Amino acid sequence: MEAKIYNQTGKKVGSIALPEGVFGVKRNDRLLHQVAVSMQSNMRAGTAHTKGRGDVSGGGRKPWRQKGTGRARHGSIRSPIWKGGGVTHGPTSDKNYGKKINKKMRAKALFTVLSQKLKEEELFFVDAISLSEPKAKSAKSAILDLAKIPGAEKLATRKRNALFVAVSKKDENAERGFQNFSNMDLGDVRSMNVLDVLKYKYVIISNPEESVKALLGRIK
Repeated sequence: MEAKIYNQTGKKVGSIALPEGVFGVKRNDRLLHQVAVSMQSNMRAGTAHTKGRGDVSGGGRKPWRQKGTGRARHGSIRSPIWKGGGVTHGPTSDKNYGKKINKKMRAKALFTVLSQKLKEEELFFVDAISLSEPKAKSAKSAILDLAKIPGAEKLATRKRNALFVAVSKKDENAERGFQNFSNMDLGDVRSMNVLDVLKYKYVIISNPEESVKALLGRIK
């Protein structure tokens, strides 16, 4: 299978042969769900913590005698139904939310989403992404040019989760320029994951030959 390669101005400059094992993977919703949920769980800080009735202070004696007061009976002000009492089944910081998931599953899920993006014409290959200066003005101009790619017209107007750019080489100007836009992100193709691709509508892979080699390296 082949895909077109565009330059940063949106013009076709060539083509690239794509491996079926990366861009021709059959959709697997169960795998995607398992990998995405596991990754989100591993991202949880787990810092939320509440005190149970055994952790709060006070309550050393019975608030009032059992009978004869006309009020409901209580044994301790630490009870969860009292203001300032303990919390029932609240979150604790000692809980581990981490979930194990192997590299092959993680890679297969990424390839599944990339294959779907390519099929739906939301994945594009650009020979290089670079900015002359690290400014929002230059980044905006580059985005408008990339929107000229057939099928990527909405890139110029989409306000949320518009674009993820995967690069194989670090470009400080591009990183600093694109970080001014909240509706897009730029990251290394070697660390690209399924959440990055699922979050954004469009995905652009720069330096296609090197990037595809890096993706193939995840299969081993």
